[in-house]
Amino acid sequence: MAVKILIVDDDPFVLDTISYFITSFGHECESAGSGLEALEKLREEHYRIVISDIDMPGMSGMELLKEIKKDYPDIGVIIVTGYADNFSYAEVIRDGAIDFISKPFQQDELEAKLNRVIREQDLIKELERLSNSDPLTGLYNRRFFDLKLMEELRRAARQDYMVVLAMLDIDRFKSYNDTFGHQGGDDLLQQIAHVFRVCTRENVDFVFRYGGDEFAIILTQTSIEQSREIARRILDTYQDQEFDIGETGLSIGLVESSWDEKLSWSDNVSVLVERADQALYQAKNEGRNRICVWEEAG
Repeated sequence: MAVKILIVDDDPFVLDTISYFITSFGHECESAGSGLEALEKLREEHYRIVISDIDMPGMSGMELLKEIKKDYPDIGVIIVTGYADNFSYAEVIRDGAIDFISKPFQQDELEAKLNRVIREQDLIKELERLSNSDPLTGLYNRRFFDLKLMEELRRAARQDYMVVLAMLDIDRFKSYNDTFGHQGGDDLLQQIAHVFRVCTRENVDFVFRYGGDEFAIILTQTSIEQSREIARRILDTYQDQEFDIGETGLSIGLVESSWDEKLSWSDNVSVLVERADQALYQAKNEGRNRICVWEEAG
């Protein structure tokens, strides 16, 4: 499976050479001529691996490595060094690199290291998925919600973008269970999970089974208006299912992230969840199967 890789080096010849190697392996490749340019690209695109020279003007590869591990901990970083560079393998790995390669290197050496990194990332991702997933729907579970919401709010504060939290509840789910039985209820939950997946952005938004027939979605790098559009798409897609949804619907509460400097991070998270719940129950009280934004609910 092709992965997206960012190469960082101030030498155009090196960029061209490594780019040629990587595309010959069947992967996607983009390049940056400096650490600062690399950070700009990382804000705009999702990469699985960064390959960076260690000795660059302005921002060194080690400085870039520290920034990546701080803001993008899931990205694997391979550091490229020359024989004259004063860094050992142990130092580079200790600072967070996933591997280390010395110049000059051969094409087969680079391919072997990339394949190892990709295998390890896939294994870690699968183990995390099993640990963080709800077994019925395959969505993220409640335990992971608490961790992920804090992580995304911190990242949004550092990078100056907004996060919107959506809380969703199935209307008349008990009646559906009474009519179709618990297996029918489980089938409905799985169908709703499918709707959430097709209506949200992969690797940008995060969908959780919050508990029972309640769900949560963390919508990142978005506005309340864009989030309302996503919520409307979810409602419309759910209503258009060929699957028999009976008289059920979805009530959705939205709230935009905000930070009170007088509160701790955990208290800010609690306030955000409480506001999303308030918006959700306002949607219920206004007739169900609709969207309500917290500002409107308050």
